[in-house]
Parts: sequence; C-alpha cells; structure tokens
Amino acid sequence: MVGLANSGLRLDATPLDYAILGAYFAVVLGIGIVVRRRVRNSLDFFLSGRSMPAWITGIAFVMANLGAIELIGMTANGAQYGLPTLHYYLIGAIPAMVFLGLVMMPFYYGSKVRSVPEFLRRRFGPGAHLFNALSFTVASLLIAGVNLYALALIVNVLLGWPIAVSIVVAAALVLSYITLGGLTAAIYTEVMQFFVLLAGLVPMTVLALREIGGWQGLVDRIERNPGSSEQLSAWPGTELTGLENPVLSVIGIVFGLGFVLSFGYWTTNFAEVQRAMSAKDMSAAKRTPLIGAYPKILVPVVIVLPGMIAGVLSPELAKLKAGESSDLTYNDALPYLMAELLPTGFLGIAVAGLMASFMAGMAANISSFNTVFTYDLWQDYVVKGREDGYYLSVGRWVTVIGSVLAVGTAFIAAGYSNIMDYIQALASIFNAPLFATFIIGMFWKRMTPAAGWSGLVAGTAAALAVYVASETGVLELPGQGASFLGASLAFVLDALVTVLVTLRTRPKPQEELVGLVYGLGKIPADGSGTDRIAGAPEAAAVEARTVTEGAGGTETEGEGTTGKPSWYRRADVLGVSALVLAALCYVLVG
Repeated sequence: MVGLANSGLRLDATPLDYAILGAYFAVVLGIGIVVRRRVRNSLDFFLSGRSMPAWITGIAFVMANLGAIELIGMTANGAQYGLPTLHYYLIGAIPAMVFLGLVMMPFYYGSKVRSVPEFLRRRFGPGAHLFNALSFTVASLLIAGVNLYALALIVNVLLGWPIAVSIVVAAALVLSYITLGGLTAAIYTEVMQFFVLLAGLVPMTVLALREIGGWQGLVDRIERNPGSSEQLSAWPGTELTGLENPVLSVIGIVFGLGFVLSFGYWTTNFAEVQRAMSAKDMSAAKRTPLIGAYPKILVPVVIVLPGMIAGVLSPELAKLKAGESSDLTYNDALPYLMAELLPTGFLGIAVAGLMASFMAGMAANISSFNTVFTYDLWQDYVVKGREDGYYLSVGRWVTVIGSVLAVGTAFIAAGYSNIMDYIQALASIFNAPLFATFIIGMFWKRMTPAAGWSGLVAGTAAALAVYVASETGVLELPGQGASFLGASLAFVLDALVTVLVTLRTRPKPQEELVGLVYGLGKIPADGSGTDRIAGAPEAAAVEARTVTEGAGGTETEGEGTTGKPSWYRRADVLGVSALVLAALCYVLVG
C-alpha cells in the first residue's frame, strides 16, 4: 500500500468539501449520543437488545463488509484482474450468505447464544471455545487495523492530512460512537454510511464510464493490451488464482474461494453474524443476510467497474499491468479516479463515503471484538458471576483498548501492494478451519469435544504454514493462489483430524446437543423456548425483558405472524431469488 503516498493524487478540496466532511462527522457522533439513552444493560450494548428490524440489519450486514478490504481491495482487484474479481461477489459471497440465512441462523438465533464462540462452547466445550475466542480477537484487531491504515493513507493522499493524524481521528470517532451506543449505534451508523458511500461512488462511476466511452469503450481499451482477454471474462480466472492450468484454476475458485473461504467467512465471522443476531425475531434474523445479498450482487458496478476503468485510464496503472515500473500501485485505482474526475462538492461526498466505508469496517470488527472479549473471555474465564452492569462497563473499556490496539496493528498492512492479498491470507488462517469444524459439528452429532478443538488447531496451523511458506518464498504462487491453497488445506486437514479424533474419543450426550445439531430437537420459529445462556442467569433475564420491550408487545413479523407471510418476508423466496440473480450475472459476463 506504499503507493498511496503519491502526492500527484492530491485533491483540490474546497471549504464546501470540508463542510460536507464536518457535517458527516457531526451526524456520526450525534447517532452515538442519541442511541446512548437506549443502552440500559449489556445485551443492549452488545446485541442491540435483539430488537432490530430486518431491513436495518440487512443493510448493516452488507455495510459491515464494505470496509477498506472491499473498497480499496476490490477496486485494486478490478484494476489488476478485471472481471474475474466478480467471483468474490457471486460465487464467493451469495451462496454462503444464503446458506447462513436459511441453514445456520436458525441454530445461532434459536439457541440464543450471544456470539459465535459461545455456540462452539455449547457444542464442543471450553477447548474449542477458548481457541476460537482468542483467534477471533486477534483477527478482529488485525482487520480493524487494515481499515484504519487504508483510511489514513487515502486521506493523506487526497487531502494531505498526516497519516498519524488520520489514524487517530478515525479511531477516536469510531471509539466515540461505539462506546456511547454500542452495537445499536454501530448498526444505525452503518445504514447511514451505506447511503453516503453510494452517494460518492455512483457519480464517480457514471463520470468514469463517460470518460472511457461507455462499456464498449472500456472493452476496446482493454483489448489493446496483449494478453488482456482474460480480464473480460470471469472464467477460468488463471491470473487471479496464479494457476496456469484452467481446470485447476476453476477448481481453486469453486472450492477454495466459493466454498472454503466464502462459507468460512460469511457463516462464522462474528463481525457479520452479530448483525443478524441483533434482529428482533427469528424471521428477521434469517432474512438479514438474504436482504444483504441483493446489494452485494449490485455493488461490483460501483467498485469493480471503476477499478477496471482506472486500470486503463491511468498511464501509471497501465504501465504496472504491462509489467513495467510505476509510481502507483493497484491500491491507487480509486484515489486516482476521485482525483481525476470528481468536481467540487462531490469530492467532499466521495471522501465522506470513503471514511464511511472504512469506519464501518473498523466498527464492525471493534463491536464484535468487545462482545467476544467481554462475554467469551472475561466473563467465562477471568471474572465470573458478576452483575450485568459490571460487564457493560467492561465492554466499554474493552472498546477503548481495542481501538488503541487497532491503531497499533494498522501498519501491518503497509507491506502489501494489493490489500486483498493480506485479507485473503487472514481469511485462510482464521475462517477456513473454523468453517470445517462448524459444518461437521452441526450435521454430525457423533463429533466429539476433543475433535472440535484439535481440528481447529490443526487446520489453523496448516493455513499458517502455507502463509509463512508463501511469504518466505518457499512456496511461489502469484496472485491469491497461496490463500486459496491455504484455505483448502486448512479445511481438509481440519476435517481429517476431526474424523480421526472423533472415532477415538467420547461424544457428548445427545440431550446436551438439542438445538445445536441438525435433527436433534426443533427450534421454534420465533427462537423462543430454547435453553438460555448457561452460567449467565441475569443476562438471560435481561434478554427476556429486552426482547419483549424491543418488540413493543406486537406480533413478530414473518414466520411469527398468523397467516402466510408476504413473499418478501419469506426467507426461502429471498434466498432462491438471490442465487438465481447471481447465476444470471455469470451468464452476462461469461
């Protein structure tokens, strides 16, 4: 990301642009101040009292993913690889989001766990729970740091703010509204940030298309470069995977990205799942990722497409694609378009959109970090059995500590010219093995607690070994092939160790697995009537009060209502429609 330091991309910001930024900061802080009045207990702070409607959580769900990882990384991928970048959205997101909504949310929400690690504790016991809680907190801080660093570098390039100042300002702003309003403030801010982001990206995309001569003009410019034909077709994506054999490349995309990395991220990453857990009932929880799937399908139009345009409009990026030395990196694609195309006023909106994106990404990771640390580490292993107000206070202090640590981890991403290389490496290490443990444990009641933690450890070690081998030059796979390989190996080794250990150890009694394993007990449609949080009676009582009050005493929507729900409230209809739409997109791009 060093290339972002190029001062040639500096924007000529006016007082109007800064006024727009100031107004954005004021609204963000205002949301935190207003929402603070609703935070009465730890469940309000960490899970919004499980009271959010589906459309709010659906937008927040997708916005939590639209941080620096998505905005800078996918624009860079668009400039470097072209249409194969769509795999990260279509096969790399939509099927997993549908699976989460239709299959996994009934388990998460129905069991009333407060986090993904807590589900592991109830399914496998303390071994898998502690390992996952520790690894998740590390991953959350690393990814929060990515968003902070990317924001600081872009603001430094576009507005000339010192990097250190940008990092501290962004971290302080996120810290303020999360500490004040908890997850509720984060979610409402993410909804607002989603529309601010679109207000900046849509005009830029329209201007970029006009500059290049429309889609056909872009195709003509790309085709002028030798060996560029693959950038105009999604398959087989050999440049993206680094595998020269087209068959192996397709297998890598389908299995490594489309199954292991994708399902590992979307179905087990608590930064995403937390938004669905905050929904007001089971129907809203199931529909949260399904509603988010639709903007996820359309987002490439304002992220990948501008990246492709920048790759041919910028002489420096064109030199980079030709294998020549350049003053820019692919991460400069988005700042380049903003500097070249946006007029006064729109600059302020666009920069506010960038800040909204990066702050949403950081907020998602910090809000999930404080939940897991407080509930799954502090309450379960350090200080047990205290009153609810104590854990609310701990959560606020952990938010402060997490934000400070994220400032420290922000500079780790500096060595990557394409930020997605780093992110996919993290996903292969932290998400891929977790998904293997989850999917086997959810459908195989015989799987034992010992297999839960040993499979996680083995899979994580395998992915970490591939990452180290790639970074040290022992394994040479260009593009993101090393991450696909690491994820696949982590999944396979985790599954293998899980099976072998299960066959030699004792499983939990079936009565302890009701509501946690497919086929053992029926989860009520509204998520009620299930076992409450073991070891936290006060939290359970607080949750019961909050859910009742949050629903306002009214009928829950969707499956909880009398009569047949409207089609747009049916999770199955939303899920199948999203899959069909993603398939149609593949037909269009080839």
